[in-house]
Amino acid sequence: MTQPIPVIPPPRQGSGNSTQPPRWLLKAFIMAVVTVFVALFAWRALGQLSTLGLYLLLAFFLALALEPAVLFMIRHKWKRGAAAGVALGGFLLISLVIIALFGQLLVQQIIEFTKQAPDIWNGLRDTLEARFNVKIPENNDLISQAMERFGDSFTSGAVAIGSGVVSTLFATMSILLVTYYLLAAGPKLRRTVCGFLPQDQQTEVLRLWEITQDKVSGFISSRLVLALVSSLATFACLTILRTPYSVPLALFTGLISQFVPTIGTYIGGALPILVALASQGPIQALIILVFIVAYQQVENLWLQPKISAKALEMNPAVAFIVVIAFGSVFGAVGAFIGLPIAAVIQAGLSTYVRRHELVDSDLFRDPNQTGPVPLRSRDDTETDS
Repeated sequence: MTQPIPVIPPPRQGSGNSTQPPRWLLKAFIMAVVTVFVALFAWRALGQLSTLGLYLLLAFFLALALEPAVLFMIRHKWKRGAAAGVALGGFLLISLVIIALFGQLLVQQIIEFTKQAPDIWNGLRDTLEARFNVKIPENNDLISQAMERFGDSFTSGAVAIGSGVVSTLFATMSILLVTYYLLAAGPKLRRTVCGFLPQDQQTEVLRLWEITQDKVSGFISSRLVLALVSSLATFACLTILRTPYSVPLALFTGLISQFVPTIGTYIGGALPILVALASQGPIQALIILVFIVAYQQVENLWLQPKISAKALEMNPAVAFIVVIAFGSVFGAVGAFIGLPIAAVIQAGLSTYVRRHELVDSDLFRDPNQTGPVPLRSRDDTETDS
């Protein structure tokens, strides 16, 4: 009796004995390609939307800064829409008044500075060559080199300036419109956001919103007041010394000193020192340097604790890193909004992050310090006060 011959099934696709690719390979390849293209598109779209995100952040913080004025008017029987319009209009009016008061003088001094820039450069060049024996190009050589390099692109530069002005106007109008909508919405916006959350989470969101409102509005207000005081003090010093271009130099010093932490005072004070050194001499420059250092001490020890008593204070190193990071991503505007963003983050962390008791270790003390290790320093206590 013969044995039946076994029937060997054909090899399946994708098995080791098959020369055909598996059926799922083409589908997987198409999905991988589609995923890569979608990821690239999303990445590019996010990059293009970074400017919109910056506008929204500016509008959000401006709305937080104006919210106390809106609430004040609402308590006096104003409707929220009208109060938001008046608050935003008042902000614009104050800005226009400041520009009208200082703008003309600022432009005149900038024009005068431009006219005298060659003489200032020649004087600085002669001083450096005489004292350090270095060869520095003359003013005419620098102008001719600049004309050779940028003369051909004058038309494109003019077009770029025009487009920049249009972009600035569009950005300003966009920020103001979003700010008005945020102010006019008020509780309605918060109700809309909390409507998507459970009730226990709604309480936490509202609590964080209130903390952010108080801290950020106080932080921005205190910085603006400190910038104004710094500008006035610097203007008085430069006026007494009869340093030219006192108005733009004072405004530059006041703004930079408050919105660029740690080293902002010295960056802002470097320009008046250089102008005084070039136009007046080393004695006036030294006096300005002494004034800047002395004012910084007065501000740190007396002005800032009083003006910023209810505002959120940050560690200088953390604030400096935040400004550098946001400046690298969003440019000069990012450097200015970096501090309010850090204020929001620190407010949330100080509220929701639990602090634990510290172990007894010598690493928590200086060599001459004795006694128990405190959980929180005096600066931390002032931060949450």
